[in-house]
Amino acid sequence: MQLKPVRAVVGNIDGYPLRQMLPLVQLFEVEKVKVLLTHIGGYPGKYAAGIGAQLQANQTTLFISGHSHILKVMYDPTYKLLHINPGAAGRQGFHKVRTLVRFVIDQDKIKELEIKEIPLNE
Repeated sequence: MQLKPVRAVVGNIDGYPLRQMLPLVQLFEVEKVKVLLTHIGGYPGKYAAGIGAQLQANQTTLFISGHSHILKVMYDPTYKLLHINPGAAGRQGFHKVRTLVRFVIDQDKIKELEIKEIPLNE
């Protein structure tokens, strides 16, 4: 299995060092999948201000955002993309379980999506 470079964006409670290192938004391509990554992005039909315009302008295939700490994977028929909110992997916050999402990008396909739950005490 080949792992791609790690991409990250700053979150709303990140401190000064991370705010200096990380952007608010990352736009990149993995194989033939255009990815837009941001922290506060909303959901299909209820995107945060400006997100819809970015998705449309960049013809994004995969939109990843977080903030709510609630894992959701949804198809957005308006922009014809997959939206993933991986939930919360950290120990801080109101969530009861940590969640991760793993998937494979193969050319223009997003497949083999897996959800991993990790109890907070592990």
